[in-house]
Amino acid sequence: MALTRYESGLEKLTEIDGDAGQRVIDSLQSVCPDLARYTIEFPFGDIYQRPGLDLKSREIGTVAALTALGNCAPQLAVHINGALNVGCTAEEVIEVILQMAVYAGFPAALNGMFVAKEVFLSRGLIQDPAAE
Repeated sequence: MALTRYESGLEKLTEIDGDAGQRVIDSLQSVCPDLARYTIEFPFGDIYQRPGLDLKSREIGTVAALTALGNCAPQLAVHINGALNVGCTAEEVIEVILQMAVYAGFPAALNGMFVAKEVFLSRGLIQDPAAE
């Protein structure tokens, strides 16, 4: 039997974001469960299931877009983690964010890089010089 949009979206969300994605969905349940369902069904049940791009490419595009928006730090952190989970390296994430300085401006790239730094620190990918 074929999976519903919700079921296939939840599987894809878990594949990319693991517990972080589920925490976002859980946090919406008490205030707007419909938005939680839409978040699973549309991006992850429909768009992320399409054959035209692999997950790594989709996450690179998402990191670029969220960086360019400049005001999506929580979502950017989730998708930087997702990018790392699907095979992007820290160096690739850094280069994508740096590229956004050209097209979205230095403030957006700086904000994105600070989010990346926090994700990298939390995953042990870089050391915090202040902690040494």
